[in-house]
Amino acid sequence: MSQPQAAVGAAAPRVDARLRVTGKAKYAADNSPDGVVHAVLVESSVGRGSVTGVDARAAEAETGVLKVISHLNAPKLPPVQGGFPPGQRLRPFQDDRIRFFGQPVAVVVATTLEIAQHAASLVRVSYDAESVSTDISVAEPADDPETYARGDADAALESAPVRLDLTYRMARNHHNPMEPHATVARWDGDRLTVWEKTQNVVGAVRTLSGEFGIPPGNVRVISPFVGGAFGSAARTYVHSVTAALAAREVKRPVKLVLTRRQLYFGVGFRPAYEYELRLGGNRQGRLTASAHDIRTESSRYERHSEHVLEPGRMLYSTPNVRQAYRHVPLDVSTPWFMRGPGYASGAFPVETAMDELAHELGLDPIELRLRNEPAADESTNLPFSTRRLRDCYRAGAREFGWHRRNPKPRSTRDGDWLIGMGMAAGVYDTQRSAAQASVRLNADGTALVQSATSDMGPGTATSMTQVAADALGLTMRQVTFRLGDSLMPPAPVHAGSQTMASVGSAVQDGCDTLRKQAITLAVEDEDSPLYGADAADIVVRGGRLCVKDEPTRGETYQRLLARNNRTHLEAMGSYAGAPESEKLSFYAYAATFAEVAVDARLGLVRVRRMVGVYDAARIINPRLADSQALGAMVGGIGHALLEHTVTDHRDGRIVNANLADYLVPTHADMPEMKAIYIEGEDYEADPIGVKGLGEIVIVGVAPAIANAVFNATGRRVRELPIKPEVLL
Repeated sequence: MSQPQAAVGAAAPRVDARLRVTGKAKYAADNSPDGVVHAVLVESSVGRGSVTGVDARAAEAETGVLKVISHLNAPKLPPVQGGFPPGQRLRPFQDDRIRFFGQPVAVVVATTLEIAQHAASLVRVSYDAESVSTDISVAEPADDPETYARGDADAALESAPVRLDLTYRMARNHHNPMEPHATVARWDGDRLTVWEKTQNVVGAVRTLSGEFGIPPGNVRVISPFVGGAFGSAARTYVHSVTAALAAREVKRPVKLVLTRRQLYFGVGFRPAYEYELRLGGNRQGRLTASAHDIRTESSRYERHSEHVLEPGRMLYSTPNVRQAYRHVPLDVSTPWFMRGPGYASGAFPVETAMDELAHELGLDPIELRLRNEPAADESTNLPFSTRRLRDCYRAGAREFGWHRRNPKPRSTRDGDWLIGMGMAAGVYDTQRSAAQASVRLNADGTALVQSATSDMGPGTATSMTQVAADALGLTMRQVTFRLGDSLMPPAPVHAGSQTMASVGSAVQDGCDTLRKQAITLAVEDEDSPLYGADAADIVVRGGRLCVKDEPTRGETYQRLLARNNRTHLEAMGSYAGAPESEKLSFYAYAATFAEVAVDARLGLVRVRRMVGVYDAARIINPRLADSQALGAMVGGIGHALLEHTVTDHRDGRIVNANLADYLVPTHADMPEMKAIYIEGEDYEADPIGVKGLGEIVIVGVAPAIANAVFNATGRRVRELPIKPEVLL
């Protein structure tokens, strides 16, 4: 029978909160193995070309400098094949080519960080510079677009009674987590240990073993704490390989920590987009056709793709759809996944266009969306596992007070401030991957659960502890969950909102297996009060096994194991991940509502309040869920109003590569915020009934704000971020 649920669903505090807030949690750069030395990168000051010389004599003359490594003296690494994203991976100092401004061209290793920093400033690099192409608006796209079509969109658009022809632009964004990327590498013979900031422990092992041509079993990656990442730490970058290469060369452990400025050049970013969208419909508000032509930036040496097409493909019932997704190769580093990747970028044009269409037709924006709710996923012809988006609209409108919205733009004021309300829908696919977790029940009645997953902020250790506690019939205090070490059972990348579904299902499986072991041991033990009982009738509460209808008949794990001379019981849990061929369409959904105030004279935008409503199936911990949802609203404010990477297109230099000039939301920008979760589970998606929450909560935030700005000002803004000057 099923176990009682006491921990899952409770708003439990983070199990590692005290470690984090007291500074006792050890992040990557906090590790200093015996004999550790420091590495500092020397970066390219041109955006394209080749290195013609590296003069390291002054640096090498400094006391404490151990070595300066560049392409002139670096060891050749073995060839690597394949990998993701497709293309040719950037490898440290293997040739003289410059692919982007800020590319590492040398590394200085010294006994102290200060010496390494000073010596790096003494390295003189000369270049044969070439003209660069870094402007997506003028560069030519590749000639092999990703396409999708159903019906005849062009013909349907020509005959549509109502047509909109729109162009949207979104600036590049950078992740800017609190913890900078860092690597500490140590070799013991041909075995490599790396303390790494990573969301992908197993992937880091795979990358490092391939880079150095050693068996994966010879690489250990340790990453128990991650100080934020938003996707940036989901791959292993050239700086990590550089640290390991330098450690092997100087035969000492090496620590390499990127500066805040370096985070803008080498660890990915949300790419810029140009999105042309044509919508067609009838006067009753039914969509008949849409055409999506998308341009996005990528590097020349790799091709980064993300699911920007999906919202326009399946969010609304549209019989005729045509899409083309074109990469524009530029002299930049490779973009990478940033919170809500693809879907957040794709939602801005689609959801703003739906608001524009609603205004054109004189319909309420929610009513227009309801009229175009699909009965099934029209992109795959599969039924939805669950789709509670209508419930999201209703709950959000009620909580937000949507009925008070005046549909006439520029009609509501508060002194000098123009007030507006807007909303938008969101969607994100439910990803699941294979995972494993080990479970050990000790003779003292405590349990240890382990998996090589990560936690960049959602509270992985806490939510997994909750699942394990209920499955084992223990309290949360009796369960310890450990993560972030490649010696533990494998787990997928901690990204794409898949950790809870994947690792959580493996934890559930392992704990169920172990609990059944204990029950079998008890019912077959003649000295047990449970001897001869039906195993199916036994539950475990507070570490005590008992018959469901006879709670006085039972015994504790401790007594059972002690009597049977067992020091522990153990089991391995596993989850196979999503099947190759899905029979249902799995997505999480959101409806975001925003109220803004716009200064009528200055064009300044302030978000006053927000409500987010989410169909994310089973919520394991409401407190952790709120942390994700409210944090995503903050990130969405940055996406909508502040964040914008400025590039000098003469050489590819990022002008605002610091937190003074690259603006992110601060406490002063925080509005009143509330998150609501639609009740329900999705056991078709995975054994624990979850859909994932960390990504869906940001999808739709930017268009909700943009739509509110239109309602406030009557000015339609189709470019992110929304700048004050366009509202004047």
